[in-house]
Amino acid sequence: MQALGILAFIVALLLSIMIHEFGHFITAKRFGMKVSEFFLGFGQKIWSIQRGETEFGVKAIPAGGYCRIEGMSPKDVMEEGEEDRAFYKASGLRKLVVLGAGSFLHFVLGFALLLGLFMGVGTTQITSTIEAISPCIPPATGDQNCSATAPASPAKVAGLQAGDKIVSINGIKITDWSKDVQLIRSSAGKSLDFGINRGTSKIQGSTQGGTPDLVITVTPERRVINGKTYGVVGIINSFATVRSDPVASFTKSLSMSRKFAGSSVTSLLALPSKIPGLWRQTVGGATRDPEGLVGVVGVARVSGQAVGSAKLTNSERLATFIMIIASLNIFVGIFNLLPILPMDGGHMAVAIVDEIRAFFARLRGRPRPAAIDVAVLTPITMVVFVILAALTVLLLVADIVNPVNLNL
Repeated sequence: MQALGILAFIVALLLSIMIHEFGHFITAKRFGMKVSEFFLGFGQKIWSIQRGETEFGVKAIPAGGYCRIEGMSPKDVMEEGEEDRAFYKASGLRKLVVLGAGSFLHFVLGFALLLGLFMGVGTTQITSTIEAISPCIPPATGDQNCSATAPASPAKVAGLQAGDKIVSINGIKITDWSKDVQLIRSSAGKSLDFGINRGTSKIQGSTQGGTPDLVITVTPERRVINGKTYGVVGIINSFATVRSDPVASFTKSLSMSRKFAGSSVTSLLALPSKIPGLWRQTVGGATRDPEGLVGVVGVARVSGQAVGSAKLTNSERLATFIMIIASLNIFVGIFNLLPILPMDGGHMAVAIVDEIRAFFARLRGRPRPAAIDVAVLTPITMVVFVILAALTVLLLVADIVNPVNLNL
């Protein structure tokens, strides 16, 4: 199963790369630019086929892919009669659309995966179904034993039973137990009417609510935890895989996408500070930080652990795998927008500077200046490339000699 998870990750990664390049391809074609090659991989050509003016194919090293748009630099030679199809001659807006399309599709793919997860696969959530009733309210936080003086739990006194599903509290329908339970927490010493379904508590699909079979009054016991008073009734809720309705799924997918994007930006900002730790973990044998830097091999290994874990149900394995691929796509989308060459964001930065120069030229009544030749920036590009290559090698070694283990 672990090998299957690694293989699935590789396939998903390659598909993500091709979707990224397809974004560049389809927008470039839409704007009349000439796209001569669309390849998966680098190095020696293994197979290709010509379709119109574009050669599609596969190369020997499956470490990425590329879409060759002609005329990226003013020095590029275009075929006679096709000079206006050069990339550098397009308007600034069209350049930005073509360059940003790859990252945009990463975000779309990440969101679509999350939408499918919440709506189709479901996620493990705490539910309103009671798994067990505590016989008492232990006097101390964390104490699991019932002493002779410990008060009986309000749930036991009221007659709640394992298997009951709480469908409402004080007439308010239960929709999300993780949030609705706060009504109990804030009602110490106050009577609450629990709407209960007894014998029909098994969750089907996304429904947790419904019409109650009976109403049971429960008065939460006071408990003081870290100086704050909470209401406790003495129930242990069950977990289940729950699918959300389309509207809730859309909202959750947006929220999770924003969360992944925020954590991606935070990780990128913290990247320089984490490199010394990665070096110690790779060379010095320090314990690998699960929250630290992880390379492609490491993510593949974690995906394999998730899919092969005996601790997870089949739906939990699939959900974990989808979350990994979705978060990876959002991270890669943001990473590609970094304003450094050779990233798409670097080319976008050049296009923006071009437009700023043209704007000031218009203000002065001068003709539009020649487009910036990205070839002139090759030394900077090579420095960035060498740094990224060195970090990639370091991550590769770290993922092999001292891999991240999530204990799944």
